[in-house]
Amino acid sequence: MFFNPINFQQTPTAEDLGLEQKENAQHSAEGFLETLMDLIRNFKIHAAALIIVVLAELIGIQKFGLVVLLPLLYALVFGALVSFPRWSVVKLDEMHRAGKMLSVGVLLLITKIALDIGPNISMIMQSGWALILQEFGHFFGTLIFGLPVALLVGMKREAIGACYSIDREPNVAIISERFGLDSPEGRGVMGMYVCGTVFGALWVSVLAGVIAQMGIFHPHSLAMGAGIGSASMMAAATSSIIAAHPEWEETVRAYAAAANLLTSVIGIYFALFISLPVTIKVYEFFTGDKGKDKPKADI
Repeated sequence: MFFNPINFQQTPTAEDLGLEQKENAQHSAEGFLETLMDLIRNFKIHAAALIIVVLAELIGIQKFGLVVLLPLLYALVFGALVSFPRWSVVKLDEMHRAGKMLSVGVLLLITKIALDIGPNISMIMQSGWALILQEFGHFFGTLIFGLPVALLVGMKREAIGACYSIDREPNVAIISERFGLDSPEGRGVMGMYVCGTVFGALWVSVLAGVIAQMGIFHPHSLAMGAGIGSASMMAAATSSIIAAHPEWEETVRAYAAAANLLTSVIGIYFALFISLPVTIKVYEFFTGDKGKDKPKADI
């Protein structure tokens, strides 16, 4: 009988087990200390966020005629003030760390959206064609209203990237693959992306509040229009609509969530195969600018 070293396993001794437990305890302590130091390092961010939220909620919803001002608006303004570079209240590296926490907040928002869809799924299914047809407004609205203004202020091919959609992340990716971000179209889409990130929720909040107060459209129609494919803009718009029509809160959230989901799912294909080609053709028809030949990437 020969000794097979492959099948040989040494039985751990009590001393080995003790060392292993000490190492595990040491790793746990190091992990706890790292988490604690991370919390201490980000204490200013947490404190600033808490103070901003408390102040915004204390001010509450304010109505001035047709304009509805929400706590979200105040929070955006206060956040812009404390992050102003010249004042150095919140530094650049702290803003980067705060940006990483945003995904957690968006996850909670998406969960709330899903919970609003479920109880109203039958009502949403009955409105299927209305939800689908209103998608045309999300995309062609930027072309009809945005492109003429862009041309009037002197934009060239930047107008294509800026006006073919609402220019969120999927739309930036389409322009990046089609033209490249260093192209005029790329500069246009990135310019609108930054403007939408900074001012989008603010603008949509005020606009939705004014239109909701006017009583021209049914709250369900306004809710569908609020679902434009951006969670933050949708939340801002629905809050303004609900402030004007609190009796429709549940259905407004459900319709907005369904429209937002539909926009996110089919929006990239609509923008790729319809909105972008149409915007290019319209721009070239009115300006005669055919642009330079660019190698098209496979999408």
